[in-house]
Amino acid sequence: MVPQHPDPADVLARHLRARATEFLRALRLHRDAAAPEDSAEAARALRRAARRISAALYTFQPVLDPAWSQTLGPELAWVSGTLSQEDACATRLTRLLEALHRLSGPAAPTAPPAGSRPSPRAPGAPAPADGAPTDAPRPATPVPGAPAPARAARATGAPPATARPAATVTATVPAPADRRAEDVARTPGQAPRPEGRSRTGGGRAPLAVGAAKAGALLERQLTLARTRAHSAALQALGSARFHAVADQVAVLASEVPLAKAAGGVDLRPPADTARERLVAAVAALPLVTAGSPYNAEALTHGLSPDPAPHPQDAPWHQVRLLLRLHRYAQEVLDPAAGDDPRLRAAGEALDRHRDAAEAAAAAAQAARTPRIAPATAYALGVLHAGQRHEVEAARYAFQRAWQKPPAGTP
Repeated sequence: MVPQHPDPADVLARHLRARATEFLRALRLHRDAAAPEDSAEAARALRRAARRISAALYTFQPVLDPAWSQTLGPELAWVSGTLSQEDACATRLTRLLEALHRLSGPAAPTAPPAGSRPSPRAPGAPAPADGAPTDAPRPATPVPGAPAPARAARATGAPPATARPAATVTATVPAPADRRAEDVARTPGQAPRPEGRSRTGGGRAPLAVGAAKAGALLERQLTLARTRAHSAALQALGSARFHAVADQVAVLASEVPLAKAAGGVDLRPPADTARERLVAAVAALPLVTAGSPYNAEALTHGLSPDPAPHPQDAPWHQVRLLLRLHRYAQEVLDPAAGDDPRLRAAGEALDRHRDAAEAAAAAAQAARTPRIAPATAYALGVLHAGQRHEVEAARYAFQRAWQKPPAGTP
């Protein structure tokens, strides 16, 4: 009996219906979310489904109704892009603050708390002759030739020193004007925090005054951007434009508009076209330079006054998008093929490249703030250089991953 292969058009239709169902399920979870974490996770699921539907409509356009696919594809790209801005701002802020702490050095060792027991006797050290514990209080050893305290007290007529309580003197000293409130209100015995240091926790190194102000400036700017992105996402999800997109996806979940000549059409040629576009874009990248570690190519034009994105990053971002289209096309042909370790590692490297490039641009934008202190500008410059080095490291990782043979190659 000859095995019957499924119709390629039916394979594409099942894939689109499954992704449309995921989109509608994520939309329902987003509307019913009770916590911000649930809402964020539902938004990410919406973005994943929208990206895959849009990619399939773009890659396999010859198999689908052209008017319908050309209309829905850009709308789904708009949904995915709008919902991604808030998460991108939060990720960027976390990345930059962690980089500031990492560049500030390791955390200083903390002193043992008051009242703690001393460390035990080192191995090999002689034990006390009387057998008492090493941390037990011991009487002072008398010095030969010195008079005993009691005998000296009887000779002079004064009471022993142990019987004379020490007088306690309390004085009120005005604090300096430039002392911070937390230093004035510290508990007795607590050392004051050095000037120019910020409060940190979790074992992190204290930030110098320039780094602390740089972190505060970045937090203020990126938090504002995240708030605006959140408002834009809520406005988009409640707009008539989004409701029209959701209605079209609901129709897609039950019926896929195929082209008239879609019956028996092979899906491999469109998928091969997506792969060829990716290979051509990768061939245009400077992979030879990227394969040399510490080449400092990503730092070129680092002092350019142009606020536009770094020009050398655009080809890498384009490769990232083409790699995603190639992976999604492979998922349509074979769901297991989209999880190729080589493609996954290359995609993760390009994701790190995108995140580092955007973080460097945010640091450069913050450094252009008027009337900031020189120490703040210097910290932002060091932070920008560190993120550009991360860009270089991501390019090196992509080059290593891309040079590996594809899965299934002997």
